[in-house]
Amino acid sequence: MSELKIYADNNPQVLEAHSDYATISGLLQAFGIRFERWQANAPLAEDAGQDAVIAAYRADIERLMAENGFQSVDVISLNPDHPDKTALRQKFLNEHTHAEFEVRFFVDGQGLFYLHLGDKVYTVLCEKGDLISVPAGASHWFDMGANPRFKCIRLFTNPDGWVGNLTGSDISTRFPLLEN
Repeated sequence: MSELKIYADNNPQVLEAHSDYATISGLLQAFGIRFERWQANAPLAEDAGQDAVIAAYRADIERLMAENGFQSVDVISLNPDHPDKTALRQKFLNEHTHAEFEVRFFVDGQGLFYLHLGDKVYTVLCEKGDLISVPAGASHWFDMGANPRFKCIRLFTNPDGWVGNLTGSDISTRFPLLEN
């Protein structure tokens, strides 16, 4: 189940927790963060490749591409047996920003987004069917867990794909990891 937790940015104790989709979406929308639920227009095999995944969500993908000027779309998949899982996890665990939206739709699995907005940290547990779009310039980090399992659609305005700008803050070390 998707979940939003809110913390003071100087204290890793939960102030609020929400699991109702409408509540999560409404609270995030106040910061320009899109949180949606999508459904495939056809059944997908667990081992479905990029072309099949994109085809199953084509209408939603095209809607977002038209609204936001995205130039490319791809599918990323990571499983617990991936040889670089530890290095990949570390890459995303540091607080960073982007010059463009970061858009992820969870076709399968889960991941935890941390959003540092003002004097609060919002954690958003995204699961199968969840789309999150983090605005350009928003400080955030992502935890895929020690044994990641997810398949995500990514949309980009930058043809080079993911380009993160580290903030230099160690805030991400003070909040619980996905498995905690």
